[in-house]
Parts: sequence; C-alpha cells; structure tokens
Amino acid sequence: MGTGGRFWDEELVPDGRGRTVRPEADCPVEVALAAVAGRWTTLVLRELMHGPASNGELRARLPEISSKVLAERLQALGERALVVRERLPGFPVRTSYRLTSAGEALRPLLVELYRTGVTLTGG
Repeated sequence: MGTGGRFWDEELVPDGRGRTVRPEADCPVEVALAAVAGRWTTLVLRELMHGPASNGELRARLPEISSKVLAERLQALGERALVVRERLPGFPVRTSYRLTSAGEALRPLLVELYRTGVTLTGG
C-alpha cells in the first residue's frame, strides 16, 4: 500500500517523488519529459549522441532546422545541464557542443521512445 491506502506499482513509482495526484516539477517522469520536450530536441540529442559537434555540423545533419531554433534548443539543453558548450582553441573561434553525463543518460529513454512509437504506429 502507498499514500492514503493507495497501492503503487513499485516499477512505475519506486519512491515518493512520483506518488502525487497531479504533475509535480520534481517528479522524475516530469523531469525526463521536460528534458526531451520541444520540437527538434530529440533530434539534436540524437546527433550529439554520436559525439561533440559544432553548430554548423548540427545544421548540416539537420538541414531543416533553423539557426534560431537550433540555438534555442542548445541553450535550453545547456540550461538543463544536458549539453555543454566548449570554445575550441584557434582562429577563428569555434564552438563545439557535447552531451554531459546527464545528457548521455537520456539514451535509453530515446531508444525506448522510438520502440514505443514503432509499436504505437503498428510497426
């Protein structure tokens, strides 16, 4: 039994952070969903799963994304501590983006989201 006599599926809700009756910002599921939220976010993450990349490399791999949206996604991922921006030595100044360990931890989530999407679309 859980809070208020309610049964909690231990696999779905292994601790008290998810035992709420409404969405809470610190619920692990909400945190994970926020990490991948936003159009293009999963694709930017997917590309960075292959290793560090510059803005230009990301734009070449995702030619349909606008510069503005890419900058917004990279900034949001940086604010969530999922991506780090690094200045590379030399001239002209170059910038590279790479996933943090928290960003790398999203890999199983992205894999499972893809598998689930395949299932939901009928294969």
